[in-house]
Amino acid sequence: MDVLDAEVLDAVARWQAQGDDVLLATVARTWGSAPRPVGAMMALGARGRVAGSVSGGCIEDDLLAKVADGFRPRQRPHVQTYGLTADEAHRFGLPCGGTLELIIEVVTERSALEAMRAAINAGQLGTRELDLRTGEARVRLIRQPAAFAYTPARLTVPFGPRWRIIVIGDGQLTRHLTAMAVPLGYQVVICDPRDIHDIHGGGDGGGGEHNTPTPHVTRVSEMPDDLIVHLRPDGNTAIVALTHDPKLDDMALLEALKSDAFYVGAIGSHRNQSLRRERLAMFDLTPSQIDRLYGPVGLHLGARTPPEIALAILAEITALRNGTLGDTTRRVMPSCVAESPPPSVVAHRVLTRSEGLPVL
Repeated sequence: MDVLDAEVLDAVARWQAQGDDVLLATVARTWGSAPRPVGAMMALGARGRVAGSVSGGCIEDDLLAKVADGFRPRQRPHVQTYGLTADEAHRFGLPCGGTLELIIEVVTERSALEAMRAAINAGQLGTRELDLRTGEARVRLIRQPAAFAYTPARLTVPFGPRWRIIVIGDGQLTRHLTAMAVPLGYQVVICDPRDIHDIHGGGDGGGGEHNTPTPHVTRVSEMPDDLIVHLRPDGNTAIVALTHDPKLDDMALLEALKSDAFYVGAIGSHRNQSLRRERLAMFDLTPSQIDRLYGPVGLHLGARTPPEIALAILAEITALRNGTLGDTTRRVMPSCVAESPPPSVVAHRVLTRSEGLPVL
């Protein structure tokens, strides 16, 4: 589930609680280039509010104008197509040859959006199936990922847990990583059992902002291995160990490398990574599980400062998440050596780094 679409569901719930009438537009079909994928959602409030996106902006403006003029689908959802002609595509800012078909529905209790939102927040996998003849929807929980589907009678939109990053260690690097991760759509769980920060000042001169709870960031103080077992990381989860303390980082990695997390990384020099792998091999981890470890973490960007290292880490995680972390991506570093492919949820090769490169 795209973070924008998850935010759409939150906005719908908030606006309805305020008594606003809401329409939901879903991208059902695209031809040629399109700014947003099928299944992308946008909510339109009767008071002129918008959440989410289905295009680069012009279509949103047109839909808002229609709502202001009294447009409101009846019980049956409305099909709206943009970009049928070259002039129309240009007017609405669609890429050359792009055509977009939307399903627009009035949000009611029959829309089952609250059930969809609750399932996402509970970390469940499912589909929302909208009957295009009646406007009634239902949510089905499933065990295996489903595909988006669109027929004249039914619109099926799959959804799943939000993307999540579990960070071991709550230092300066973690703060920069968190600040970048949240806008990228990640929920961040920060684990540090050490009492090393000023709870009022946050230890960063931030006037307490460091420890201010937010909907996207959770801080816990339990031991890292207990946390990993408790959270049961899935294929939407990345885990990064950043304490530089083997007692904490290794404890987390022992559980993380056995989980379904799509990314497991640890900070430290090449020498420390070699020593870490030797330590991990002394426990109940298989060679293929240890080979899943990304270390030192991050794409090679020549990173030196905490913000640069955070950027490198998120660049690597994002490339893996988007299916573009292959040989070409990681060979920006000289003399990379391929290792055995890990049994990861995301099937990409893990490449280690040679000695003599900048250390993250």
